[in-house]
Amino acid sequence: MARKRAEGTASSNVFSMFDQSQIQEFKEAFTIMDQNRDGFIDKEDLRDTFAALGRINVKNEELEAMVKEAPGPINFTVFLTMFGEKLKGTDPEETILHAFKVFDTEGKGFVKADVIKEKLMTQADRFSEEEVKQMFAAFPPDVCGNLDYRNLCYVITHGEEKD
Repeated sequence: MARKRAEGTASSNVFSMFDQSQIQEFKEAFTIMDQNRDGFIDKEDLRDTFAALGRINVKNEELEAMVKEAPGPINFTVFLTMFGEKLKGTDPEETILHAFKVFDTEGKGFVKADVIKEKLMTQADRFSEEEVKQMFAAFPPDVCGNLDYRNLCYVITHGEEKD
């Protein structure tokens, strides 16, 4: 009984980490990913979601690794908890901004996309070409090749673009 109560408390606390609009956005994302509409996201749901996004040849190992990140079957509460944990592990916005400012010698709020690409692919936890493409697809540089890192940092730490 105490364990059941503790589990209930843990799952209800995750809802206090987000405001109602964020929870609604997560619910919409969950519903899109739950392709078979059974209330759980499994390997086949992930495979179908990737296919809908144009990525057809996803390896079983990759899908299994994603599903194994969850402590059990992925219902909405587990899904929300996983995002809460990922976001909680994110550095504060100021820390991320400071890292980008090193490359913004003129203090304009932009850095050259090719410089960021080179650093991401050659330093620390190296990005693959595919990961860099995904980042630039989500945060495309402007016509001059500049990346608005302030907006990128805001989205990383808040989960949505500034108005």
